[in-house]
Amino acid sequence: MTVLLSTDGDRISPVLDAAKSFLLISAGLDGARSRKPAFIAEADPIAKAKRIVGLGARVLICGAISWPLEALLASAGMRVIPNTCGPLDEVLDAYFSGALTERAFLMPGCPGRQHRHRHRRGAGWRNGW
Repeated sequence: MTVLLSTDGDRISPVLDAAKSFLLISAGLDGARSRKPAFIAEADPIAKAKRIVGLGARVLICGAISWPLEALLASAGMRVIPNTCGPLDEVLDAYFSGALTERAFLMPGCPGRQHRHRHRRGAGWRNGW
């Protein structure tokens, strides 16, 4: 399984749209995890979404995210877990243990991690976006 986190130092970046640093985590069945840093400088949501999806992760854990960027990522088949905050290692441990749903990792002021997609149909840019 491969998971991507938006990073700000050793914490989840508070806003994905402005994030440039990412950490790609590959987890094996034996529990071993490898880490690979990634840098995405694009500010345009379409270009940023293409670069994020191009990293090969199926799951993105991030802080706040604009609905257009979230919709682009979801239309490409990526599972987005938004409104997350906290230290990277704690967030990763919570994700892999199934405890990321706890309010301890929810950004202050956010009611939850519900999805706001206005359109989920179609394959997005996989079919010529």
